[in-house]
Amino acid sequence: MKKKNVTYADIAAYTNLSKSTISRYFNNPDSLPLENQDKIAAALGTLGYKENKIARILANGKTEFIGVIIPNLYMHYYSEMLNQLLSTYETYGYKFLVFAGNSKKDVEKKYIEELLAYNIEGLIVLSPTLPSKELASYHIPVVAIEREDTYICSVNTDNYMGGIQATSLLHHSGCDILIHINSDVPDTTPAYGRIKGFLDICRERDIPHELLLTDLGDTYKENYERILKIVDMLDTKYPDKKKGIFMPNDTHANVLLNILIRKYGALPDTYRIVGFDNSPISEEAVIPISTVGQQIPTLAAQAMELLSMQMEERKKRKPVPLKEPIHKIITPILIRRETTD
Repeated sequence: MKKKNVTYADIAAYTNLSKSTISRYFNNPDSLPLENQDKIAAALGTLGYKENKIARILANGKTEFIGVIIPNLYMHYYSEMLNQLLSTYETYGYKFLVFAGNSKKDVEKKYIEELLAYNIEGLIVLSPTLPSKELASYHIPVVAIEREDTYICSVNTDNYMGGIQATSLLHHSGCDILIHINSDVPDTTPAYGRIKGFLDICRERDIPHELLLTDLGDTYKENYERILKIVDMLDTKYPDKKKGIFMPNDTHANVLLNILIRKYGALPDTYRIVGFDNSPISEEAVIPISTVGQQIPTLAAQAMELLSMQMEERKKRKPVPLKEPIHKIITPILIRRETTD
């Protein structure tokens, strides 16, 4: 026979409390004395209560959904970050609705409208497409990861320190010239710190260097074709010099490594490579790639902690909004592997 679902009325009868008190336990437990909270919790276990999520959403409007906007899933950094965010379910109990914006502003706006229609409780944004002022205008808790964050809370790597770490490692590897390849990001973007760290160390130590700011594309094919052209240019321009290449991320560092191996049959002694992020591809590459570890699990955990704090505050009777955005900075960790030996 089908087992009868336990209702609020059943729990009220068992505990000798009112149905309104039982409802408050599920929707605003802090409003109840601890004695009543303990009594109801014990009753739930005894009666075998199974929560009806849909009914609860209809009752209090809280979906326990968080929206996530990422640029794409091609870059190993974003896919690993998403993996780490999803793994926080056991800690916080929030589910995720994920959209990849692919750097299209109109598309991302539609995605956010769709997420708001699902009554999400918070939003995590890795995509840099929409300005933080616009994201703040949606009036829901928002946390940015590694993007412009003037008007919203954020968790970022100390990219400037990471740039210094990568540049110093290449310099100590005996390179004749250091080259940093990156996109032309604005100085309001955390990733700009990598560029500044590279330039400051090179100028301070009078190290021969070159900064290449260019769009490497959004697909493997585009990455391969554009990085191949850069390799051909560097081989022509610096044929006998030992070149230390600081790539903007590990996905692009791996493409560079593959190009060099295909061209020379091995990583030539005239090249040393450092990536950035320590996504799995850096360690899984044919030759493990030296990288600046962004501590992706820590970034994800801190982002969820910061978002959860804001969401829980909004559930209180008299929520106190943040006076100003909170910005957390995570220290990077330099990881030496075989591409800088």
